[in-house]
Amino acid sequence: MRQVAVLGATGSIGSSALDVIARHPQRLRASVLAAGRNVEALLALCRTHRPAHAAVADEACLPALREGLRAAGLPTQAHAGAAALEALVASDACDTVVAAIVGAAGLPSTLAAARAGKRLLLANKESLVLAGELLMAAVREGGATIIPVDSEHNAIFQCLPDAHARAGLQRIVLTASGGPFRGRCREELRGVTPAQAVAHPKWSMGPKISVDSATLMNKGLEVIEAHHLFGLPASRIEVLVHPQSLVHSLVEFVDGSTLAQLGLPDMRTALAVGLAWPERIASGVPGLQLLQHGRLDFEAPDLEAFPCLRLAYAALEAGGTAPAVLNAANEVAVSAFLQGRIAFLSIPALVEDALAALPPAPAQSLDVLREADAAARRHAEGALSRITAPA
Repeated sequence: MRQVAVLGATGSIGSSALDVIARHPQRLRASVLAAGRNVEALLALCRTHRPAHAAVADEACLPALREGLRAAGLPTQAHAGAAALEALVASDACDTVVAAIVGAAGLPSTLAAARAGKRLLLANKESLVLAGELLMAAVREGGATIIPVDSEHNAIFQCLPDAHARAGLQRIVLTASGGPFRGRCREELRGVTPAQAVAHPKWSMGPKISVDSATLMNKGLEVIEAHHLFGLPASRIEVLVHPQSLVHSLVEFVDGSTLAQLGLPDMRTALAVGLAWPERIASGVPGLQLLQHGRLDFEAPDLEAFPCLRLAYAALEAGGTAPAVLNAANEVAVSAFLQGRIAFLSIPALVEDALAALPPAPAQSLDVLREADAAARRHAEGALSRITAPA
C-alpha cells in the first residue's frame, strides 16, 4: 500500500491526484493532506479520504482544523506551519509526495521530501525554477525518485525509460496549447481582462497558472524545469505551439527517431504514471480516439506577442539567481494583473525590468536564492507604482 502525501490538496492538481488515489483503494492511500488556509475545503477532503494527518500552512487556522476534525469524529491528526509540513513529508507518514503547492512556498516541503528519499511527484514548477540545482542534488543525495507531473515533462519521462535512452538523446520539444490568445498580435492583447486570461481552452487550472499559460510564461518555466530534469542546455530544448494539446512532448534521438507521448489533456494521466510507475493503472481518463480529432497542428511561438517565453530562455542562459528573479517578478506581476492593477502586457514588462535591474549571482545556497526572490519581489512591487492601471 503506497502512502501518499498530497500537498496542495484543495487545488486542481490535488483534486486530480485524490481522484486517481480513490480509484485504487487496495494499493493507494491519501495518508497526508495539506492545504494553505482553506480549512473547510480541507475538512471536506478529510471526511472523504480519512487521512492520518492533515496540515494547514497558516498556523492561525490550526484551532479551526483541530475542532473540525473532532466534530467530524475523525482520528486525523492536525498540524500547522511550514516546519510541521516538512517534518511530515520526511517522516514515515508517507512514502510518496505529490508536491502541488503553488509558488515558492512549495519549495521547503519539496526539498524535505527529496532529502528523505521519497517518491516525489513534482507539480510545483517553482521548486526547479527557483532552486533546480539544489533540488536535483537533494534528489541524488537522498536517493529520491522524481517523477514530473507537468504533462510535458511527464511525457518526456515516459519516452526516456532508462539511461540508454537518455544517452542517445538529441533534443526535446515541449508543446504549448498557445493559451486563450493564440494567434493574436501584440496590439490585440492590450485590453484583455483577467477573466479572459484565465479561460484556458483546454485545461482547468488555478488563476495564476492560467495567466502563465496565457503569457507563455508557463512554457518558459517548463523549459527551465526540463533543463534540470533531463540535463540538457537551453539550445536543445525547443517549444512548439500545438493547439489540440494531444501531443504532450516529443523526444528526438541521435539516430533520427522521434518519440511522442499522446493523450487527452487531463492531469490524471500523468499523476497515475507517477503513482504507479513502472506499472500502469487506470486514471479515469479515456483513451485517445484520433479519428475524432482529425488533425494535429504545430506552429512556432510568437515571441513578439508573448515575450515571457523569450525572457525565460534568457534567464536560463544567464543562470545563477536569474531564474529566481524571473519567477518572483512574474508572481508579483500576475497577482497585480489578476487584481486589475496592471494591464496584461505589463506582466512581461515588469519581469524584464526586474531581470535588467538585478544581475544574476551564483546560486550557492537556498539563502542566496531566497534573497534573490525577495529582492525581485521588492523591485517588482516598487515598479508597480510607476505603471498606470488599465482603464
